[in-house]
Amino acid sequence: MLDHKLLLEGVNINIVQILSIIGSLGFFVFILMQIHSRRFREEYSILWLGISIVFIVFSFWREGLTHLSRLVGVAYPPAALFLILIMSVFLILIQFSVIISRATENNKHLTQEHSMLKLEVKILRTKLDLLEKRFAQSQEPVAQPESD
Repeated sequence: MLDHKLLLEGVNINIVQILSIIGSLGFFVFILMQIHSRRFREEYSILWLGISIVFIVFSFWREGLTHLSRLVGVAYPPAALFLILIMSVFLILIQFSVIISRATENNKHLTQEHSMLKLEVKILRTKLDLLEKRFAQSQEPVAQPESD
């Protein structure tokens, strides 16, 4: 059986907690800056903000990870953190798949509309050419018969 106390021997847990708090808050601020500079759209950034808040909570509340690991049946609490990371990656991948699907559908509709408009312009140009020819023919001077 793995003794968790042996693993933590010689490790200053307060430094680890401070670093995780700084990293989590830094990630949160980074996401907010991306939203503010319009690099992230608000509707797509909600998941990122939620993930960063989860990390902030677990950074401040050390025992929370232990409670979560017991709740889901994970024996080693840091493994529960990896479970959260993997689930976050899956959620982000699902969100990206939805975004790509919407963009693909929009591109399909735009391509179809572009093709229809291109055909309509071609038809209108053909009609305009015919009208210009008729107008040019009607403007030609009619030859007058010569008087003897």
